[in-house]
Amino acid sequence: MKRRSEPSLFKPKLSQSELKVDATTRAARAIINEEVNARDAKTERLRAARLRKEATESPVPVKKVPEKKTRRKS
Repeated sequence: MKRRSEPSLFKPKLSQSELKVDATTRAARAIINEEVNARDAKTERLRAARLRKEATESPVPVKKVPEKKTRRKS
């Protein structure tokens, strides 16, 4: 009976197709991470601009909506 080597010592060699899939996966994840970082940076930049704008503007009074009167049934 063969003894199995420790799984943490040796990694099995990947086939050629598995290598291609692995490279594609790594490239896709890198692109997705770059897009997420760019989106987060844009969100922070826009939030800061909005807060600066709101701080410099005078507050706009909120108009109260008149309550509707209920009609009596006659």
